[in-house]
Amino acid sequence: MPEPRLHLDADTSSKTLYRALLDRGHDLTRTPNDWIRRDASDERQLLGATAHGRCIFTFNIRDFVVLAKQHPRHGGIILAAQSSWTLSALIEALDRALNETDAEDWVGQVRWLNDWR
Repeated sequence: MPEPRLHLDADTSSKTLYRALLDRGHDLTRTPNDWIRRDASDERQLLGATAHGRCIFTFNIRDFVVLAKQHPRHGGIILAAQSSWTLSALIEALDRALNETDAEDWVGQVRWLNDWR
């Protein structure tokens, strides 16, 4: 089964996080890139990630929970409370989430990164 492809939204789009996950062999994109502008709305980021076959990682819990209900066939949403994570813990948990799930597991799903802590 194919590994999930991930998009880091504007809130989680750290170059260090991006590089660390790339170095671990994951297929990911980040805001901004050639298909999404830095100032894109949360909805645009979710729909863009979905259109590109990607689940999205965000710290913006409140807005993405609402968007998940508005767009139930999204590509998957991974939520985390920013204040409870160090960079190294984020890298480890995202690496586990991507390695331990399949791409089709994510369609329409909203999951907490804590599940892989």
